[in-house]
Amino acid sequence: MQVLVLYYSKGGNTRGLAEAIAKGVNEVEGITALLKKTDEVTPDDFLASDGIIAGSPVYFGTMAAELKKVMDDFIGVRRQMEGKIGAAFATSGDASGGKETTMMSIIQAFLIYGMIIVGDPMSATGHYGTACIGAPDKKAVANGVKLGRRVAEITKMLRG
Repeated sequence: MQVLVLYYSKGGNTRGLAEAIAKGVNEVEGITALLKKTDEVTPDDFLASDGIIAGSPVYFGTMAAELKKVMDDFIGVRRQMEGKIGAAFATSGDASGGKETTMMSIIQAFLIYGMIIVGDPMSATGHYGTACIGAPDKKAVANGVKLGRRVAEITKMLRG
């Protein structure tokens, strides 16, 4: 089984969090993380994945245009995504920089794709997903691993 960790990162912060999330996915036996940037992902990657964890830096309180373009361009596979697992993560430059609204914009797209949404576990923050300010620190990396592991475990349980 496969979980796609999809991200857009301009300065590297979102990539760093994506790598931590992929590590958590890979900790679950039988699940493999596929780490892809928005300019590398294909509709076949969506179809081959049992779950998708998507992340973006905050751009005006929503996902970056590069991630939104993927969501728009892949609408042709929408009906085939129903029942797959979806989760979100975000990075920003400020504590009140719009991370939750950015994650909600990703979650909204996944709901339209018919996906089952998973937040981060209570042992992390127990909210919409994992987020950090600037480069991921030790706590953000640990929470990213927890989110990846949780999504992989739920994917295995529901899709296995």
